[in-house]
Amino acid sequence: MRAERQLPLPLPRVVRHRAVDFARAPSNEAALTWLDRTADWPQGRLALWGEPGCGKTHLLQQWAAATGATCLTGATLPRLDELSTYLATGGFAVDDAAAILGEAGGGEARLLHLLNAATEARLPVLLAARTPPARWPVALPDLASRLRAVTAVEILPPDDMLLRLLLVRLFAEHQHMVPEPTRDWLLVRLPRTPAALRAAVERLDRASLGRAGGITLPLAREVLGDLLADEPSESDTRATGQTGDQAGATPAEPIAPETTTSSASPSPPTPPLL
Repeated sequence: MRAERQLPLPLPRVVRHRAVDFARAPSNEAALTWLDRTADWPQGRLALWGEPGCGKTHLLQQWAAATGATCLTGATLPRLDELSTYLATGGFAVDDAAAILGEAGGGEARLLHLLNAATEARLPVLLAARTPPARWPVALPDLASRLRAVTAVEILPPDDMLLRLLLVRLFAEHQHMVPEPTRDWLLVRLPRTPAALRAAVERLDRASLGRAGGITLPLAREVLGDLLADEPSESDTRATGQTGDQAGATPAEPIAPETTTSSASPSPPTPPLL
């Protein structure tokens, strides 16, 4: 009797943002330093900003779990009459905070009320977005002035070590053991962003379902054609010993000097020893 072939089903994957899963690196050193010093945040407010996939949500949820803060998003901010039910927490962590921009339901007013209520209750507020709050095109003058005063910490583009570690973890999350030569081949051809690595792993995971041999170079060439760079030349040798066509990280966005910091100025003011 011939056994029937079982079709593989793509099951939903739950992303767990655990502290142990976050790799400390020069690109995120400033953010981690500030998050460990909540009491030193100017006016009790801080913003994390950076490119998609750089770890903003992970750090925001990690901080909220450690402090007992309420996790919100820019699209789900409470109204003024709902704020009182949130004030018995350890603060507010607002992901995708710039989603309030241009919202028909008065998102700017809700964020302004939240900042004011948190100040009165002496609760910290952590925001996360792709750009620093001082650069958001806000219409409400009072909100604009408050956002300009928020200290914004940039999570810089990842270095080679962090990209390599991220790729290993992404494959592990999907239960794939991919040989190191295949991972190296991907790293020198994929765009140097966490978002690109995640997109590539998701595609490879779906394409490998039901195929023998797992994730291979032929499969990568087949399904990642629009993401992969051209074959690297011999002169494009990276520090890892692999050839590649990427000369380095994408230049960082210019930093607003008044309230924005990065790895060049990683830590809050250190209180004097008594």
